[in-house]
Order: sequence, then structure tokens, then C-alpha cells
Amino acid sequence: MNAGLVSLVVAYVLSQFYRAFLAVLAPVLMDDIGAGSDVLSIASGLWFIAFAAMQIPVGWALDHIGPRWTASTLLGVGGAGGALVFSVAQGPTAIYVAMILIGIGCSPVLMASYYIFARVHAPAVFGTLAGMVIGIGSLGNLASSVPLAMAVEGLGWRASLGILAAVTLLVSVVVAASVKDPERPEIPTTGRGTLLDLLRIPALWPILPMMMVNYAPAAALRGLWVGPYLSDVYGYDAVGIGQVTLAMGIAMIAGNFAYGPMDRIFGTRKWVILFGNLLAAAGLLALWLAPDGDIWRTTLLIASVGFFGASFPLIMAHGRSFVPVHLTGRGVTLLNLFGIGGVGLMQFFSGRLHGSLLDAGKSATESYGYVFLGLGLILLAGCAMYLFSRDRAV
Repeated sequence: MNAGLVSLVVAYVLSQFYRAFLAVLAPVLMDDIGAGSDVLSIASGLWFIAFAAMQIPVGWALDHIGPRWTASTLLGVGGAGGALVFSVAQGPTAIYVAMILIGIGCSPVLMASYYIFARVHAPAVFGTLAGMVIGIGSLGNLASSVPLAMAVEGLGWRASLGILAAVTLLVSVVVAASVKDPERPEIPTTGRGTLLDLLRIPALWPILPMMMVNYAPAAALRGLWVGPYLSDVYGYDAVGIGQVTLAMGIAMIAGNFAYGPMDRIFGTRKWVILFGNLLAAAGLLALWLAPDGDIWRTTLLIASVGFFGASFPLIMAHGRSFVPVHLTGRGVTLLNLFGIGGVGLMQFFSGRLHGSLLDAGKSATESYGYVFLGLGLILLAGCAMYLFSRDRAV
């Protein structure tokens, strides 16, 4: 972990923060500018859609320009600029624009570190390194829970976002100064080295659906639904919401570190991933069965979804193992496109489902229960398709 990789990990901490901070801000945004759960579900979805849409150009840039300028430029312009726009928002439109900009800014930072790992380190340790980065980066999840709630109470949400804009700009400068680009590989004479070459690899096809759904439920809960759910069903304020999201954030960190070396311990990636995601689906179905149960049970189930839903780095390692070296940048970003794009689609889907249930006369508790059911069923569908994948542990 040299200075460049450390700076990318710090940038990824910010990325994790920005994808999750709306849950804690939900009550104050509703009070100050009338941004309810419908607005925040769209805003959160736009972050993920913008992030996903950038993966194809980011993949090209990693292969042709390198991780240094790709990550630093987008983070400085998009990430810092978006946070600044958010800090002066007066209504939903500005929040939408801010979240799109922040999504663009955060889009290259994780893939920049994965590109370096894939180009410099042995394939067998990719999963462990990938899990380590997400595990450390998930400190952003913790920062967007109790610490953010305290900052909002002490400074106000506008000042807090202004400070975040300055911090994001500073990190982008450090990335530009410290990251070293790996040497570029030779491109083989056969094939043009395009995205279509990746899609011609049949082994990737059943992995992509699993990538699309594995992270989506945990991200939807942590980044969007935990806040409104705890507020509407349990009457929690920002501090109470922050405590539950802190528990989920810790579970997500632990899950990333736990998944990382599992392929080497058990000699399989496929079955570790499949079993873990089935347990995450079980947690969602348990929340559906008792959405207004004991708060300790609810917190434990929410944390279990975060822990067992942290298989992203191992799925990334599984898919990357089938990608040729000259397509490393586009390979990891294609996988990330499905992973983050799935989250964005899930935000829109869950928001529409929740709104339609309320319009149909369902109570808030029932509506959230069916959101949990929908997330669980989609995860189970991804597991069913992943059954047809080909295992590769190195």
C-alpha cells in the first residue's frame, strides 16, 4: 500500500460516504426544502445511474490514460463540484444535479485501485486486496451515520456539505500527486480490444446478473430506506437512525474483510458467493415477515443484510479471472457497471413500489415490508442465474 493506493482508498471512503449519506439527511431535508423519500429515492438512483454510465468511458480511460489522471480529474470536478451544489440546494432539482455530479466524480476511484491490483499483483490475491479496499473504504459508511448526524446537528447540513466539498477537492489533488500508473500491456494482434470482446466471453454471462443484484439490496437499505423506515415505523430521529446505520456500516466492513480471503480458504469463489447471498436474501425475507418487530431484531437483520451482502469484491475477482490482461480496465469497469447500475435500478424500483403501495392504501409498515420482499426476491433471482456460472478460484 504505497501513497498512491492510500490516496485512492481515501477517495473511496468519500465514495462510500456519498452513496449512503442521504439516509441520515432525510429528516432535515424534508423539513428544510421539502425533499421527501420520493425525492431522495430518485436522487440516490441518479447517483448510481450516473456512476454506472461512467464505467464504460472510465474503463477506456484506465486502459489508455491511466488511473492517475482519470481518478483525480473526475473526483475533483465532479465530486467536489457536486458537493458544493448540494450545499446550496433550494429544492429537488439542485439535489438531482448534485447527486449526478457526485456520482460522476466517484465513478473511477475504486476501479482505479482494482486496475492497479490486476496489473501489478498475482490473480490469487485479487479478491483479498479488493475486499480490503472496500472494507477500509466502508469507513465512509460509518462517517455518514453518527458522525454526520452530529455534524448536521452542530453545524447544519449546508455547512457540513461545504466542508465535504473542500475535503473532496483536497483528496483529488493528493491522488494526482501520488498515484503512479502501471506500464501498459501489449495489445494482441487478434481482436481489437473492445467491449464486444468481453461480451464474447461466455463465462461472464451468468456472473453479470449476480453482479447486478448482489450489492443492490444492502446499498438500497443503507443509502436510502433505513432512514425513512426507522423514522416512519419506529419514530427515530437523525441520531437514532445514525446508530442503526452505524451498526449496518460496521457489518458491511466486516463482511468485506471476511469475503476477501474466502476463495483461498475454501478453494472456491462460486459457492462462497452463492451461500452468502442466500443468507442476505433470508435476512430481507425476515424483515418482510415482521417489519415492525423488536428494534434489536430489526437492527440485527439489517446488519446481516450488510454483512452477507458484501460479496462484491469476490464476484469482481470471479469475473476478472476470465478477462484478458489488455482489457483489464474495461473488464473491471464492465463488471462494476452491472454492479452499480443494478443499485440504481433497484433504487428506482423500490421507490416506485413503495409509492404505489402507499397510494393503494397500504400502511407505512406494510409498504416497507413489501420493499424488503421485493429486494429479497430479486436477489434470489440473481442467485438462480449464478448457479450456471463456471467456478474459478485463482
